[in-house]
Amino acid sequence: MSTATHPTHRAPVPGESASLAATTAGTGRILRHILRRDRVRMSVWTLSVTAFVAYFAWALGTVFDESARAARAEVMRTPSGIVMGGPGYGLDDYTPMVAVANEGTTWIVLALSILAILHVVRHTRAEEESGREELVRASVVGRNAPVLATLASLALLLLVIAVAGSAAAMIGEDASYVDGLAMMVGSALVALVFGAVTLVACQITASARGATGLGLLVFGLAFVVRAAGDLVELEGSLLSWFSPVAWAQQMRAYVDLRWWPLLLAVAATGLLLVLAAFLAGRRDVGQGLFADRAGAAGAASWLRSPVAMAWRQQRGLLGWCLLGMGLMWFATGTLMKTLGDMATELVATNPALGALFGEDPSTFISSFLAVMLLFVVLCTMAYGIVTTHGQCRAEESSARLELTLAAPVSRRRWLGAQLLVSAAGVLALLAVSVLATWAGAVVVGVEEPVLQDYLLAFAAYAPPTLVATGLSAALYAWVPRLAGLSWLLLAVVLIVTMFGELLDLPEAALGLSPLHWVSTPFVEEFDGAGALGVTAAALVLYALALLGFRRRDLQTQG
Repeated sequence: MSTATHPTHRAPVPGESASLAATTAGTGRILRHILRRDRVRMSVWTLSVTAFVAYFAWALGTVFDESARAARAEVMRTPSGIVMGGPGYGLDDYTPMVAVANEGTTWIVLALSILAILHVVRHTRAEEESGREELVRASVVGRNAPVLATLASLALLLLVIAVAGSAAAMIGEDASYVDGLAMMVGSALVALVFGAVTLVACQITASARGATGLGLLVFGLAFVVRAAGDLVELEGSLLSWFSPVAWAQQMRAYVDLRWWPLLLAVAATGLLLVLAAFLAGRRDVGQGLFADRAGAAGAASWLRSPVAMAWRQQRGLLGWCLLGMGLMWFATGTLMKTLGDMATELVATNPALGALFGEDPSTFISSFLAVMLLFVVLCTMAYGIVTTHGQCRAEESSARLELTLAAPVSRRRWLGAQLLVSAAGVLALLAVSVLATWAGAVVVGVEEPVLQDYLLAFAAYAPPTLVATGLSAALYAWVPRLAGLSWLLLAVVLIVTMFGELLDLPEAALGLSPLHWVSTPFVEEFDGAGALGVTAAALVLYALALLGFRRRDLQTQG
């Protein structure tokens, strides 16, 4: 009888360095597994981004004539246009593809960065948290193989999206494949930077929620730095270059193409990967860089409830998000005074802007606040999705939920507690962000809009943010494998709100965004009926989630 033997690998003894082949063994097999496991997810991302580029390029060349694009260029000189668009290259000759590059690059970078953050967390920290990576490493797999496979699959996906997106951009009137490729590759490399940032976050925090939150927070800060830098000086100032988001925009696609800003993204990615490798070597598998502090010897009776458990699981991420978004939007509020002065100067030197927006600088400020509040809503929606689908799925796939339900805790109580804490966190983030923006404006002496306007803004946008949480919960409860599709709601909200009128979308498409059914804060009168209707829709989604979760089997596989 012969005994089959399998190759094994051993950890190097002190003073012995592991070979490159040993530390990377199994990378190819893990890469194939990731590609097979995420084939649907990757296809959806590729088709979504490609469709956005194609439709945007087509609409700007067919729906808008030359005079309409010239008026659009004047809008992009305003503070709101600069913040949500870019540094403003090519505004004097605003051709369709120049408009795509100037207005669309920021949002392509946003979409690809969210993709990168979620992908890295899904295949590194989430795998460690569930215990699956420890099982994988028990086989003939090097310690660096999971990370290398994750980065390779991410880079491959971003490359496919870049090639497909650049081909889709050829629909535009003044299209150039080289410029389109530069725009898409630049956006993809910036997304890779945020993927590397998230990998560093995965070494610091011991939870997938925390790593995702840190990654999104860094992107938010980078967005604010880029916006502030471009507001200081049209076409970007020195401050802009401290944000990776600006590196893709500063390639000046379709205007004055230059490739060297890509080197900044490549260098930043390399440095972050070195830092991540350094930190990874100083922690145990399944643990963060900083060990969890010891808890109290005894626990209060109120901690036995499902709500208390949900609070303890989500409080860390909520605390960091409250701190980060509070500081970020307070800094944004302090820009109000500068924007008012800038608006006065722009109207004085450009009569076309005065004809579009009026002579009152407060009109510019209101438009700016309305656009910035959209970004607040996107951030809070992302938090709600992470703390519903992400948290609940992690508890279920790790089998911890089975242990919880073995106690006298019903499924309805458990999921209801998770949704209650998540919804409370979403509302807290929205309230802190809105009030921090108001406080920043007050500090610099801006009197308009008043506090009541900010409170009405919170009342208008609170229901739509809860819809995102409810949709994520309903998908998780009924079809958990499709729960990740709730992220598409963010893309729908962004495209409909920012580009709905620009792309001349039909009413049915506009209605897919919950923001379409409520009034736009600072610009329109508060619509209580619309807010109540969206609130009812959110409650229906919560009820569907509680009903669906009772009817399906638990799944302990990721």
